[in-house]
This record gives sequence, structure tokens and C-alpha cells, in this order.
Amino acid sequence: MSTPRSSSSSPDPIPNPSVTLAGSPGMRDAEEGPDSPPSRMSEDGNGGAWTPDLRCGRWAPPDQVLEIVLESVLEFLTAARDRNAASLVCRSWYRAEAQTRRELFIGNCYAVSPRRAVERFGGVRAVVLKGKPRFADFSLVPQGWGAYFSTWVAALGPAYPCLERIFLKRMTVSDDELALIPKSFPLFKELSLVCCDGFSTRGLATIAEGCRHLRVLDLTEDYFHEDENQVVDWISKFPECNTMLESLVFDCVGVPFNFEALEALVARSPALRQLRVNDHVSIEQLRRLMARAPHITHLGTGSFHSEPGSGGASSVSELATSFAATRSLVCLSGFLDFNAEYLPAIYPVCVNLTSLNFSFASLTAEELIPVICHCISLRIFWVLDTVGDEGLQAVAETCSDLRELRVFPLDATEDSEGSVSDIGLQAISEGCRKLESILYFCQRMTNAAVIAMSENCPDLVVFRLCIMGRHRPDRITGEPMDEGFGAIVMNCKKLTRLSVSGLLTDKAFAYIGKYGKLIKTLSVAFAGNSDMSLQHVFEGCIRLQKLEVRDSPFGDKGLLSGMNYFYNMRFFWMNSCRLTVKGCRDLAQQMPNLVVEVMKDHPDEEGEIDTVDKLYLYRSLAGPRNDAPSFVNIL
Repeated sequence: MSTPRSSSSSPDPIPNPSVTLAGSPGMRDAEEGPDSPPSRMSEDGNGGAWTPDLRCGRWAPPDQVLEIVLESVLEFLTAARDRNAASLVCRSWYRAEAQTRRELFIGNCYAVSPRRAVERFGGVRAVVLKGKPRFADFSLVPQGWGAYFSTWVAALGPAYPCLERIFLKRMTVSDDELALIPKSFPLFKELSLVCCDGFSTRGLATIAEGCRHLRVLDLTEDYFHEDENQVVDWISKFPECNTMLESLVFDCVGVPFNFEALEALVARSPALRQLRVNDHVSIEQLRRLMARAPHITHLGTGSFHSEPGSGGASSVSELATSFAATRSLVCLSGFLDFNAEYLPAIYPVCVNLTSLNFSFASLTAEELIPVICHCISLRIFWVLDTVGDEGLQAVAETCSDLRELRVFPLDATEDSEGSVSDIGLQAISEGCRKLESILYFCQRMTNAAVIAMSENCPDLVVFRLCIMGRHRPDRITGEPMDEGFGAIVMNCKKLTRLSVSGLLTDKAFAYIGKYGKLIKTLSVAFAGNSDMSLQHVFEGCIRLQKLEVRDSPFGDKGLLSGMNYFYNMRFFWMNSCRLTVKGCRDLAQQMPNLVVEVMKDHPDEEGEIDTVDKLYLYRSLAGPRNDAPSFVNIL
């Protein structure tokens, strides 16, 4: 099972340009000036008084005054939840909100058709589009399932010639589709691809060459389809004049590239603040890049080892001098194939770091402690479990301001030993009391440690505890982990995302349903002992949007208990449970406005099956999709 470690930050918001009104005043007599009120004593056909529209210098009839005011007010609403609520008030609010929407967020690319989206929202400048379910990160969604960008880019091009930003997550994108971006959007500025696949360096070359206003090109945890004999020198395709580039992230691009072209690009990009390079960049090359970009704030180091057999290997002191010169550095990542002897070189910047990512470096506690003791300002820390409980204790002693911690496993298999436990978790809870988000992979855990976390860190918004191995109980008492997770939902009043695992009974899910009123995303693995678990969740978690379940003893009864709640959710995924085709078909018949997809674990299997390996259920305004592969059966 893979352990995705994507870390993408949101670009700066795009300013709102002038708004096109939903309607316009009727045609006036030719002799009337543009600033004159209409004839008939400044009244419309219904006798209502006309009002000057200060934004366009004309006069507006009373039925448009409200929309003019609304559009001016709605320009300041940025939260999607607030805008959605405003659009439901009445038709005038609906039209005004559509006219002023500048960012289009589609959480499921099959929830609405591209045609319907572009017809409603006419002034969009940024599009955020998500495709495959999250379990695709763990290879649980079969290859070729869908989420193709092709239909979307074909619709966006004619509708939004002024589009400036595209963010795609878990989408399949071809090189030809990337080539349409510079052709369709002449003002395009930002492209972010997270966990996407289907493209190669040829597609990157078209973006670099064609998007002359490009500010952001972020490639995070993407999967490239690259023929080693057809690698394109895409870095050299950027403009030869000074660029507006602010962020360039390509640490997931596994093929070599033209380093001299990158060095020249960095030198002619004075606005560059974020640079994350791949493992083909050595320490010597990293020093050259830092010299060209002294104002960098976010740096991904590449391999972090010296060039083999170069004869001119950098010393630790030379590298430390280079780091010391980058006074603006606050975020450090990379270390993709690191040499621990160079770690002291980062000491000069540690005191200013707010984010440190060691999730690709198999550090021991002895290697981590001298580094972490300098990181007194750290707020975000990602690390492998190789640091052990001792390393986490050092983090707890130093990083009292920590807000987010992620501890990934070096070996994600169920029978792995694991190097962190409840001891490390309890130490973090005692030392990092401002913690808001934690992801923690381990093999051994206790209720006492989880209860301590709930009491010491009441501001937790995200709690994701992944106890690897099936049905692992409290390692000391042998009891289920019910009380630990119950304490989390009882004491952490701000909790919106929860991942549960280990030996859990229906009692834990009763706690979740009773106290988890703000939970929007719930992930369940190897947990529960009857269908009552799902019923507790559906009835109690009134704001639930996304529910993911794998390898749990839930069947048709549990599935059908959610019928009154599915329309309020974005999606529901079940994998390796006890569902039958009949149960899924009954659900599809009773809820025709939901899309119910069932899949086989082995797409090559022939014939009808009684059990369902995978279920993906989601609401859609577009109905069943027409690009489903043969192993997906839409009921």
C-alpha cells in the first residue's frame, strides 16, 4: 500500500475583474444620451422609478436594482459554503451569484456535466476539479477507472477564454489535453496537478512554451507515462526573457532534465519563491540554484547527496554557507536520497523554518535530534516512522508551536514491525498542545494515549490514526480501542476529519454518531462488528460529506440504512465488505438520482458475481457517466 505525501499550497487568490450584469436596460431612443434617464418621466412600463447604475454609468429598471446591489455584495463572499447558500435564496440571488463566481470547485468530476457548469457560471477565472476517489492513492481503485480531463477541457476552452488557473487532483490528463491549455487560455497563469496521471514531459513542454504568463507549475505526486527514449527537454521551453514564474514544483518527475536550462530559468525568474526539484539534482547543483535564488521561501532539495566521483564534492561548511544566504527560507522538503552527513548544513535556516518535510528520508532518532532541536518555530512537520518514539519525544520537547504532524510508515504492510507507538503519540500530545492536525501510522497503540491526545489537544480538526494490521487492540489491556476514539470525538469539538482503525466495536461508532456532529470526512479500516456501526454514523453525523470504508464487516443492511442521508453526501465508498449485488441494486432502484457503481477486484473475471468487491456511490446532476470501463457496472 502506498503512502501518498502530497504537499501543495493554495496559490494567491485571483482578483475579481469587473462583472457582467445578469440583464441590461432596454434599448433607449437614439436621441437620449448615455447618462440620461429613459423617457416616460423616468419610469418603466410598470410605473416603477429607474435608478442609476453607478458601475456602468447607465440607468437600470427596478427589477435589476436588486441584482446590481447583490452582485456588488457577493463579490466579497469567498467561501463556497456561503455562496452556495446565497444562491438558494431566490432567482435573483441565484443569477447574481452565478455572475460573480470567480472560482469553480467541482469535488467530483462526474457530479455535474461540463456543459451545465459553464452555462451557469460565465465569469470563472479559476477551476478546481477532482476525479478519482481518495482510495486511489492506496491502489484500491482499478487502473483505467475514469476521471478523464478531456471532456472538461473541451468545454472550458470556448466558455472561459480568460481562465487563469486550473487545479486538478486524481485526474487522467493526456499530453494533447495539456497542449489545449495555452491554445484555449491566452492569459493562463497557474497549473497544479496532484496525484494525476497520463501525461509526460512532452505535455510539460507545451505548457512551458505556450503559457507566456505562467506563474505556477506545480506537479505533486503525479504518475508519468514516459518512454525513456522520448524524454523532452521541457525546462528549455520556458521563455528566454524574464519570466513571471513564482512556483516550480517537479520533484515527482523521475526522468533527468537539462540542469543548465533550469539554472538559467531560475536566474531570470526574479519572482520565484517556491522551487522543488527531483532526485537528479545533487548538492553541488543545489548550491548553484540557491545562489541564483537568494529570496526563495520554499525549497525542495532534490537528492541531497553529492555527485558520485565528481572530485569536487561540497563540504558541509560550504553547503551551510549556501543555506545561510537564503534568509527568507521558511519551508524545506526533498531529501529524496539523502546523505545524513550533510544534515548539519541546514542548521542555519532551522530557526526560521515553519515547515519541514522529512517524509522521504529514513532518519534515525540520532540523526533527527540534532536537527529538530534548532526548529523552535516549526508548525508543520512530516517524517518517517524510522525516527521512533525517541525522535518524536524530541519533537515534543522543542516544537511547542506545532500545528500539523504526519508520521508515515517506511514499510506500510500489515505485518511490519513499525518504529513508533503510543509512547510517541502521548509525548506529542503533552508537548504540542496547539496541534490541529495529525496523521499517525503505527502498529501498537493504547486507549490511554489516544485519550491523552484528546485532552491535551482539544483544538484538533483532523485526527487520522492508522493502526496497521487487522483488528489490533489496546496493546496493554487487550481491550478494543473504543474508548480512545470515543474520547477524541467527545473532547475535540472542532473535529471535521476522522480516520479510525484497530479493534473497534459498534460502541466506538455510537460515540462517533453521538458526538461527531461536525465530521465531514470519515475513513474506516478493519473496524466495526455489525451493520449498526454504519447506522450510528448515518443517523448521528449530520454534516457527513465523504465516507470511506474498507475491509469491515458491513453488508446490505448497513448500506440501506443510509438511504435518507446519501443525497446530502458527496460520495460513499465501500471496499472488501459484505455487500451483495442484490443489495446494491435495491438501493439504486429506490434512489434513482444517485449513481451506484459496482466494480470487480479482478477486471478480467468472467460471468455474474453475487458479492460486490467495490461500491462507489455519489450524487450527480448529470446521471450515469458514459465513459465507464467494462469492469464498472452502473446499476
